[in-house]
Amino acid sequence: MESLGVGVPLFPDFEYLELYREVIEEEADYFEVNPETLWRPRDGGLERNDYHALFRQIRDRSGKPFVAHGLGFSLGTPVADDRARTDAWLDRLRDDQSEFRFPWISEHLGWQIAGGLQAVLPLPLPPTEEAVQVVAERMRLLSSVAGASAFENSANYFALGDPARDPDFFNAICRAAPCRLMLDLHNVHTQCLNLGQDPLDYVDRIDPDSVLQIHLSGGSESEADWLPSRRVFRLDSHDGPVPEEVWRLLERVRPRCRNLRGIVVERLNGTFTEAELPALRDEIRRAKEFARC
Repeated sequence: MESLGVGVPLFPDFEYLELYREVIEEEADYFEVNPETLWRPRDGGLERNDYHALFRQIRDRSGKPFVAHGLGFSLGTPVADDRARTDAWLDRLRDDQSEFRFPWISEHLGWQIAGGLQAVLPLPLPPTEEAVQVVAERMRLLSSVAGASAFENSANYFALGDPARDPDFFNAICRAAPCRLMLDLHNVHTQCLNLGQDPLDYVDRIDPDSVLQIHLSGGSESEADWLPSRRVFRLDSHDGPVPEEVWRLLERVRPRCRNLRGIVVERLNGTFTEAELPALRDEIRRAKEFARC
């Protein structure tokens, strides 16, 4: 796989697409889409929605590659416990793949489906051999769709085990599937800050050859009134500029990531104004300096 350069996410939001249009057209080398935002439920199944057609038009007009980055496949749920949903999900991904020809599909690490219940966002997994095998099985299914798959390290606010073991857990999943890692450096910054870890040690223990893609983003702090303790947490909210701490992590890891194929600069729709577009453009250009390493 050749390097795609630096990309940006596309959200199913007309206001975002119009506001960000000039930056998207002039600066992005490729686009990242969340595949489930291109679907809608119908008659007990899933079908293409109107954004599916719009994003195909963007692909055809721009000629730029698209990659898939999912949120709800629930990598920590055993396939045997979720067979019907898993099969329907894969059918939709295969349909998307027939149109967009994703070089790879990535997915958030964690679980959302358990015992018939569904969480809104992926929740942390224990760093056990059983979890390694469950995730590896699902990663192999994603690889069967696109030929390459990766999972994203999460920004967890609690841990089911020792969070210091996460890098070893990631390395074990990559070996077992085999698959790759989508290294989100703001997630590293956020989790290490909240759970008292050393981010440099964290990234140093990740197998750099497993890193397929890197995410850069910003965030904010929680409000003290949210918790009785009034403790403030760093949030992976994608609503601010990329912090210098994250750029320093990129400087640390990029030279060692020999198999890196792309960097994505993330900013959530609805979190910036027209006045902030020059700063967002500068972030993409700064990331391109690393993509060329």
